[in-house]
Amino acid sequence: MNFSEVFKLSSLLCKFSPDGKYLASCVQYRLVVRDANTLQIRQLYTCLDQIQHIEWSADSLFILCALYKRGLVQVWSLEQPEWHCKIDEGSAGLVASCWSPDGRHILNTTEFHLRITVWSLCTKSVSYIKYPKACQQGITFTRDGRYLALAERRDCKDYVSILVCSDWQLLRHFDTDTQDLAGIEWAPNGCVLAAWDSCLEYKILLYSLDGRLLSTFCAYEWSLGIKSVAWSPSSQFLAVGSYDGKVRILNHVTWKMITEFGHPATINNPKTVVYKEAEKSPPLVLGRLAFPPPRAAAGPLSSTESKYEVASVPVSLQTLKPAPDRANPRIGIGALAFSPDSCFLATRSGHVPTAVWIWDIQKLRLLAALEQLSAVRCFQWDPRQARLAICTGGSKVYLWSPAGCVSVQVPGEGDFQVLSLCWHLSGDSLALLSKDHFCLCFLETEQGVGTAFGQRGDHT
Repeated sequence: MNFSEVFKLSSLLCKFSPDGKYLASCVQYRLVVRDANTLQIRQLYTCLDQIQHIEWSADSLFILCALYKRGLVQVWSLEQPEWHCKIDEGSAGLVASCWSPDGRHILNTTEFHLRITVWSLCTKSVSYIKYPKACQQGITFTRDGRYLALAERRDCKDYVSILVCSDWQLLRHFDTDTQDLAGIEWAPNGCVLAAWDSCLEYKILLYSLDGRLLSTFCAYEWSLGIKSVAWSPSSQFLAVGSYDGKVRILNHVTWKMITEFGHPATINNPKTVVYKEAEKSPPLVLGRLAFPPPRAAAGPLSSTESKYEVASVPVSLQTLKPAPDRANPRIGIGALAFSPDSCFLATRSGHVPTAVWIWDIQKLRLLAALEQLSAVRCFQWDPRQARLAICTGGSKVYLWSPAGCVSVQVPGEGDFQVLSLCWHLSGDSLALLSKDHFCLCFLETEQGVGTAFGQRGDHT
């Protein structure tokens, strides 16, 4: 495992291109495009103000930079660096911007969600979509790029419109039986649309492409409801995380619940492997002790090395008691992610913030639990295989696979605090993002996976 040098970064804005050839990063008002393998600078673009959002087009030929404070979007071309486009929303303002799947249209959401403006880069034509709803996830495209589903709010009722992306014509329009629609998401195969209510009511509805209601699922009433939703890549399962600390798995045949995964504070099952992160004490070398200790040795806990130890069951995990008098309590399943082969599900529960739970979907049981020394900030699956990367805001990155776990110290001057991470398309490298910097972690290829993780039982 090798690490690149450290580069400057602003606002955690760093993204690989969809074809995997480039890496875009922002430093205030500058957009830097590097070669993803060599990290040599390919293009350098200057925007009119600080960049607050970047997004690649699906064909990796264009990249948009959103300047929300100015109500501007600037688009840059990699093939023709001298070409550029500026979209000014004027007094309407700008709160969100994204590409259409064809990479030739940009969808801008104005302030107060008054409308969505569709700008064409080819014909310079403009289309308008009225009544978009301000919610967690109000826009979703099918994987093949043919259809757009949009959450709407009009006359104090929730609706969903399905539009054809080729000409932005309305295909279907129907109301949803929700009090306050919180989000919508297409299944990866594009056949089913999931829509769920706000946290005040547990309800998830499943619609076909033509707007027919296929099923409604409600696990309980009169309590905080759904917090997170995730489709499996195979479209066979829908995982629903809720405020009661459980994940419920629905199947794609009957849309009924096939199992529910609880997140208890104590793990008793001997078949579950519990990995606990432990501090690794540096070896003392007699005759070389210095006082005062060197700056590196006197640093915070996050700069010390750590390892994983396999704990014997029963294991009690550290829990966090939520403050009942504060909004958005830290309870429930806040993060869900399926592995690319749909065999594993990783979850994080608010009342056990230092743990990541990994479930075996084939056997419908808890396979492993990882307890960190600090609260888990982010985790993401390798796009090519069942390998999970985790960060906790410290100077280490953690990797789990069915073969075991590894804790890796990020080298370099000072304390590089990993706040977020993203995988390269190939799974061979990983971008690690801190507040003001980023670096790349290059992993072993397929042939070297065994040496990276060691044999089963080598968990350090």
